Parts: sequence; structure tokens; C-alpha cells
Amino acid sequence: MVMRCLLLMIFLLMHTGTIIAQGLKPPAVKKKWLTLDGKPPRVIARGGLSGVFPESSNFATDAAKELPDVIILCTVQMTKDRKGICQPDVTLENSTNIDMVYPNGSKTYKVNGKDVEGWFSIDYTSLELSNVTLMQNIFRRPSSFDEMVPLSTLEDLLSSKIPSVWLNVRYDMFFTEHKLNVAPLLQKLPNISYISSPEIGFLKKMNGKGKKAKTKLIFVFLGKEAVEPTTNQTYGSILENLATIKEFASGIVVPKNYIWPVRKDNYLEANPTSLVLDAHKQGLEVYANGFANDYAKIYNYSYDPGLEYLSFINNSEFSVDGVISDFPNTASSAVGCFGQYGGFSLPREDSTVTIITHNGASGVYAGCTDRAYEQALKDGADIIDCTVQLSSDGTAFCMDSADVSVETNAMSNFMSRSSTVPEIKESAGIFTFDLTWAEIQTLQPRLSSPYGNDNLLPRNPAYKTAGKFLKLAEFLEFAKAKAPTGILINIENAPYLASKKGLDIVSAVSSALEKASFDKQSTQKVLIQSDDTSVLSKFKKIKAYQRVLHLKEEISDAPKKSVAEIKKFADVVNLPRFSIIPTDGQFAMYITKVIDEMHAANLTVYVSVLRNEFLNLAFDYFSDPIIEIATYNYLSVDGIITEFPATAYRYFTNLCSNPEYDYPYIIAPIQPPMLRLLLISDAKVLPPAPSPRPVLAADDVVDPPLPAVTKVTNSSSSTPAPKADKPEDTSSAALPNIADMGFSLLAVLCSYFLGDIIHQ
Repeated sequence: MVMRCLLLMIFLLMHTGTIIAQGLKPPAVKKKWLTLDGKPPRVIARGGLSGVFPESSNFATDAAKELPDVIILCTVQMTKDRKGICQPDVTLENSTNIDMVYPNGSKTYKVNGKDVEGWFSIDYTSLELSNVTLMQNIFRRPSSFDEMVPLSTLEDLLSSKIPSVWLNVRYDMFFTEHKLNVAPLLQKLPNISYISSPEIGFLKKMNGKGKKAKTKLIFVFLGKEAVEPTTNQTYGSILENLATIKEFASGIVVPKNYIWPVRKDNYLEANPTSLVLDAHKQGLEVYANGFANDYAKIYNYSYDPGLEYLSFINNSEFSVDGVISDFPNTASSAVGCFGQYGGFSLPREDSTVTIITHNGASGVYAGCTDRAYEQALKDGADIIDCTVQLSSDGTAFCMDSADVSVETNAMSNFMSRSSTVPEIKESAGIFTFDLTWAEIQTLQPRLSSPYGNDNLLPRNPAYKTAGKFLKLAEFLEFAKAKAPTGILINIENAPYLASKKGLDIVSAVSSALEKASFDKQSTQKVLIQSDDTSVLSKFKKIKAYQRVLHLKEEISDAPKKSVAEIKKFADVVNLPRFSIIPTDGQFAMYITKVIDEMHAANLTVYVSVLRNEFLNLAFDYFSDPIIEIATYNYLSVDGIITEFPATAYRYFTNLCSNPEYDYPYIIAPIQPPMLRLLLISDAKVLPPAPSPRPVLAADDVVDPPLPAVTKVTNSSSSTPAPKADKPEDTSSAALPNIADMGFSLLAVLCSYFLGDIIHQ
């Protein structure tokens, strides 16, 4: 095991060595933080990296403690023999396997006046609890690390060389009622930076009694209607008299919606409350609680968790003094990168990575609408795209799919036109080539989500139907005037349209580009994309165009012969994400050589499609889309195709995206298969690997010649087009406007392997 750990260390050093700063000095930016003491906000890791590992496990704390200036928070529970353990609640069954170890151990106690049933820490000695292992208590997070490590005691935590520790005591009154006094235990502990509690009586007992009186005491607010047990006042009423808190505490912890309220429709209120300013006037620090990358369901942030931190630490009015997060890596980068240097932007030309949209800013507005394209340019996209579809009467327009039933209201108006076209998709649909342009114009766009649509992770629902679809000619006119770098035109289904519908999509695109003079200019890049090499060959003679081969199927390798075939038809290759970093069970497995193989043939490489939602990301990215973008940046992709160009722009214009600067914060790439290596069973073997992805064969690259365009008798249904609904008012905008975790995971792995040896 020691050798394994050393080999892993070498692996990490090889990869992280490529991102060590090269000595360029960052700009002299003196950030004036609006915290109480003027220093950067603190990052408090709730139970370590508890967004990935079970809370307060050695995995979680070891992964988090390597972050700059991080504070590890442990919520203290008491055992029968007066020892402290780190667990999120007074009952243990949701975060451990105690109900399986002691199946008859459930009891009912009154906790702050309410009957609570479960497995309580006070019924077990620390020795008995040593048989219990930890589990992830939030269902959307990895359960793969369940039952791998034991509970952590306070002694374990303090012996792990954590720079700064925060102890939270939620149930002192309950423990005191059972003759388990927390205060004497904590008073003996050295090097405790913070002690917090929602019980005023406990904080008054601790006042001035911390080791050398250097420990900060923090009052924790619960829900406004909840009752503080020692005074019987609601927390909402206590909030109205902040001056009294200063008598027994130096700061407060509040749910983040105390500071910036959220409406019932999950959009932010227009303005934050004055709580931070009011508390600072009283000399109280303010810590915001409740940050988690996988629960960023506030639509203003477009599922970019970093934006949420910035609204609390980097607005023009105030900054909270700290944030309590399950994902301290994202909080750390928000402070050290995007907060510290938020006012300084790297020029876009400094980056070699092009930001290309997927149907415009389709994470914010319905794809391929005027609103999506306008938003994309506001958000910093370099190239906007149009996937071209044809109506039955030959009008070319932009829409993601030939099936309009998913992203429009076509099902309600044109159900009779539903058909099955196996050449395009297996299931039935309503297809653009069966509708006239007049009929298509009556369709209302629908902003859809790839993840359960309105049920799971909906996108910007207040503007779900905003915008209108554009004809290709309208898109080209818009792009010619406003797109900074250029356009990508995507052509699909050309053989079917020609042979079965008598529609020539290649000629339609060529004609539209010529009329807009894109074939005779060099100021804007024109990318012609298709998954069909015969389509790309039609554009070979026009020097103003670059051809992009879209390899939709996942591959694990691209031999020279196959790459040579691609080179005959394309200048650029668009790869799916999993052809670069395959995953298994939401864990990244390894990095393929496909990018290097394409670059060796002088092919430009794009990766698609990037999305912000945490369900789109392997666990290795810690539910942070910025880390995925950083990974592809360090792997030297030439362009990323994304539905959220604002997130990509935010990264590429930030100082931390350039590893040449001598700066302590770097948003580092993931290091597969590090996280997966932790999934080692009792037999010390990895789970079975899935079947390997196919190797790209040369025969699979080249497509048959395009068929001739046949004459097809128009048999379109005579169903009259419905009258278009009166468009809604969409004049207001939809949105107001790191460290290297590789070494941290190395620490987790080494701790696990070496600890196993020690205990054998």
C-alpha cells in the first residue's frame, strides 16, 4: 500500500507540475473587502468536503484541509462516556450505519420540547461507536463511500493537523439534561478558533472560558419561527435586537436567505436585506450558512454555484465575513480568484480556447431563439451557432432538432402530424419537414432542461417561452453585425432530406451564406459542421470556411489512419466530452489520448456539450462546472461548446485560468482516476471496469456520397395553422446581472492506505 501511495504521488506530481506558476507577477490589485475586519471572507468547510464524502469523515477533512486558509467545522455530539464526536445531528441513523450495527437501539427522547425518535449518540460509548461507519446523508451525493470509514472523534479531528477548527454545539441543553456537559470538554481543547451554538445559554457559559480566551463565540440563527430554547424567543425576534448578541458573541451565523431573500418562484428578491450592514455596525461578524454546489436552485445563478458566493462576498454594498459550505473548493476559488481579482479581466485574446454556443445561451433562453443569441453575446460567446432545419416549403431556419415536439408547443397544435422517422430518431415526433414555415412560425418556443425538464432542474422558468425562432438569413444578418469572432452552421439529416423529402439542405445553406457574403470575407470565422463527411466535402472549395466533423459517438482512441481520413474532409473535430474523459458510475476513469492524436494531425479540437447542472458532471468535478472547463483548458482543447457561455467567459477572463501567473490560487484540473481509486473493497480491488469505448475505425469516418434530391409530391396535411398566441411581454432581462484539489485527494488516499497498514 505504501508503494501504491508513492506511485500515486508521482502520478500527481507529473500532472500538477504542468500547472505550477511560471513566475509572471499578477497585477497589483488591492482588493478592499467589505468584511468587518477588511480581510478576505473565511471559508468554512462543513464537515470537510461533505458534498462528496460523508460529513466529518477523514476523507472529507483531508480533502478540504489543504485549501488555503480553510476552517473545518465539526458539529459536536456527546457519547455516553463523555467523549465528543463529529456528526451533523443528535441522531445518527441518517449519517451512519448504526441502525444495522445495533438494530434494536432506537429510542425516543425529548429534544428541546419535541419527541425525537432514533439512534442517539448519548446511548453509546465511544468504543461502541468505533464499530459504526459513516454514510452520505444526502441522496443526490455519492453513496459509493458509505461504510468505508469510522466516525471521527474530536481527538481524531484535532490530531489531523488542521490549521483552524470550528466546533458547533447545537444541543447543549439536551446533553446537560442527560448529565453530559459539553462546556468543560471544549474548554480543555487547544487551538479551537470558533465555537458556535444556537443556544444563548451555552454561549454565555463559554464566554471568556475558551483556551486563552482567543476562541471566537458565534451565535447560530435557525429558522425565524424556531424558538431559542434558553430564552423561549423566536430567532426572528432575536434578530431584531442585534446589540444584545454582542454581549455574549462576536459574530452570528445566519441562513443565507436572511441576507438575500429568495422568492417563492426561486428567483432572488431585487435587493438584499440590511442584515450584514446592521450587524457590522454592532461589531458583529456575519457568516452565511447553507452553500452547496448541488443545491443551487436559484435561477438567477444559472446553476453556476460560484456566482452565488460572489453575490454574498463581492457586491458593492457588503461582504459577509465567511461562508459555510459543503464544497469549500468552490468557495475558496470564489474568494481567491473571482472575488480578489473580480475587477480585473484577462483579455479574451490571451486565451487560445474559443467559446462556442450550443443553440445560443440555451441554458438561459429557449435554444435557437433571438433571445438566446442576444444573451450569448452579452455573456461573452465568441462564436454563435445555428443548427439548420428545413420546413416542407424549403425555408431554412435555426432549431436544435428536426423534431419540434420537445422544444415547442407543437404537440398541442400539430398532434396529427406526428410520425416515426427511423433515419432520424427511434421514437415518434413532429418534424420540421412536415410543416410549412407559416406553421412553424406559430410555434411557441419552450426552454427545456435535459434533466427532468420542469420536475428536477428547470431552467429560467419565468422566461420559458420568451423569444422567436430565426430564419437562417435572419441569423446570418444578426451574426454579421454582432458576433465578435464568427458563426458555426450545423447541418444534419442531409441524405434523408434529399432522398425522402426532396429538400436540398446543403444548397439552402450555401445560398444563404453567399447572399450574406460570408463566402467572400475573412473578418469573421465561418465553421461548417456536420456528422456527414459528404456534406463537408461540398464546402471544400470555399477558402473562407472551416469544416468541422462532428464525431457524435464516443471513442477511446483515434489511430493515425482514422485521423488521416478525417483530415481529408475537416479542419476541426468536435468530440463528445466522454471521448476525452470517460466516466463510469459518475466517476471519471482516465484521460484518453484523442486530443493529442487529433493535434498531431494539425486538427483543431472542440469538446461538447458543456452544461452547468451538477447532474451533468462526474463526481470528480465536485459539482462545479468551472472545474470541468479548467480541466479541458489544461488538456489543450481549442474550443468548448456550451449552453452557458457566461460561465466559460467568467473562467477564461479570470487570472486563475492562466497558470503562468505566480499566484497561490489555481483552479486545477481533475486527476482521473484518483477519486475512483478510493472505491476499494475489503479485498482491496477496484470495481469491475465497464466495457471499453470503441476505437475510431477509418471505415467509420467516411460516409457515402449524398443522394440526388428527388422530386416529392407534397402530401402535407391540410390541417390549418392555428393563430399564434399573443406573445408575452419579455422585455425585462432574465437575470440580474482553489486551489489544487489534487494534492488534497492525494492526502485522502495516502491517509486511507497508510491508516489501513497501521491498523493491520
